[in-house]
Amino acid sequence: MGETFEKLDKKKTEWQTLLADDSYAVLFKEATEPAGTSTLNDEKRNGTFVCAACYLPLFESTAKYNSGTGWPSFFDAISGHVGTKTDFKLLLPLY
Repeated sequence: MGETFEKLDKKKTEWQTLLADDSYAVLFKEATEPAGTSTLNDEKRNGTFVCAACYLPLFESTAKYNSGTGWPSFFDAISGHVGTKTDFKLLLPLY
């Protein structure tokens, strides 16, 4: 894509008023939606998956695969658009 994007300067309270409670929890509080509940699991059309809050392009549909986990899964993100961190919530780190 080659586009650059500036980080949005909104307070979490602003996002909270714009998003549904469950969306806000997933996007800003590291909550997890129940497995198998996302309508994106069965999404097969060509296109781009975007952030539910700011609409930043995150993943191309060609990078989506069925991981069997119950959540939409991607093997590649759009460069520079997705941050990662190590998850230590379950004793051992998850990457």
